[in-house]
Amino acid sequence: MTQHVATARANSNIAFIKYWGNIDETLRLPANSSISMTLDGLYTQTTVRWDTELASDSLTLNRRLASAEELRRVSSHLDAIRHRLDFQIYAAVISDNNFPTGAGIASSASAFAALTLAAVHAAGAEPGERELSTLARLGSGSAARSIAAGFVEWHAGADHTSSYAESFAGPDHWDLVDVIAVISEDHKAVGSRQGHTAAMTSDLQAARVAGAAERFAICRQAILERDFATLADLVEQDSNLMHAVMMTSRPPLFYWLPASLAIMINVSQWRAEGLKVCYTLDAGPNVHCICTGDSADEVVKRLEAIDGVRAILRARPGDGAQIVAL
Repeated sequence: MTQHVATARANSNIAFIKYWGNIDETLRLPANSSISMTLDGLYTQTTVRWDTELASDSLTLNRRLASAEELRRVSSHLDAIRHRLDFQIYAAVISDNNFPTGAGIASSASAFAALTLAAVHAAGAEPGERELSTLARLGSGSAARSIAAGFVEWHAGADHTSSYAESFAGPDHWDLVDVIAVISEDHKAVGSRQGHTAAMTSDLQAARVAGAAERFAICRQAILERDFATLADLVEQDSNLMHAVMMTSRPPLFYWLPASLAIMINVSQWRAEGLKVCYTLDAGPNVHCICTGDSADEVVKRLEAIDGVRAILRARPGDGAQIVAL
């Protein structure tokens, strides 16, 4: 019997310029380039054991046996890695998140980034960060961004090798904090994957994509210059555009809950009053309140006073995916 084992940890990320919709569903080539911040302390830890005596892949997810669909998705990604490494061995995978899964906090991003890194290292391969990013993208588009550290740009690209993510500013570049107002920990009924497929059924998607390159450039520069006012306006605009596409897709997707909207309204008002904070939401009801480090305590205090906020998480810019055990 031959076994090879590795454990990797990858952080979640929050997109400032959103990824929504693909030009190639198989390769997960995004309709536009995106920008994100890797989130320190919100992570997935995954162990992959390649074992010649296994007759099939197995998956334990958050200390329970995975569903057939969850296993199918992981096995499909392992197939892509097996193809890249040119071997046919099955794997036992154990994966755990330390934050809510499937609730709009990019759990699939951290999960597939960690899975990719652990799988290739367990097999004895050591591809560079760019190739790791392209491989992670095949499992979940936003996983490409969780490979890299700090402030990350994902180049949309035109094919597999040109669609990758890389850091353009490290975790220490800017003391921003993502204060996440957790409205619901329930797994969303319609996942991001189905949403990406439905994006082009919205009459608004083409307009959203048409303006994405300009928003990307302004957002990137705002981060490099630590220009919070510009960043805040753009981050909220881009989030609203993505959710407008979701709401006008066929069938429509409504991820906001009443508390989500209440937070969005309040955050905009708080910024008008001088507090350095803005909101953004991924595909879920939980609200990411991006703020400067010196504003974080006040943002937490105000969020705690809003009905419907069940918990609050904090994350600063974090490191890229890492091997934690071999």
